[in-house]
Amino acid sequence: MRKEDLNIMASISLIENLKADLISIIGDLFKLLAKGSNIAQNSILECISGAVIVLYLLANRLGYSPYNVDECVKSKLKDGIMEQDTIEKDGKDLSKLLKHFEEK
Repeated sequence: MRKEDLNIMASISLIENLKADLISIIGDLFKLLAKGSNIAQNSILECISGAVIVLYLLANRLGYSPYNVDECVKSKLKDGIMEQDTIEKDGKDLSKLLKHFEEK
């Protein structure tokens, strides 16, 4: 087997592992949210931050830099703000998140 084939196989395996990790994290988050208000807030934050990290790593393995991801997120947030998305109307959440990304 050629060295290039091994690199491709290793990369595919890593991508599959990241996808599985993401599904597992999301499953854990749903379980925590289903438990109600008695759950540890830190556990929810751990799931959310873990999912964000895995998504950035997955994007990188698929050829997108963190900068590319951030720029796409900002573009989507701007679109939602301009379209007056429901979540934007209710509490300006999209504007707040856009401000966070622009301050980085």
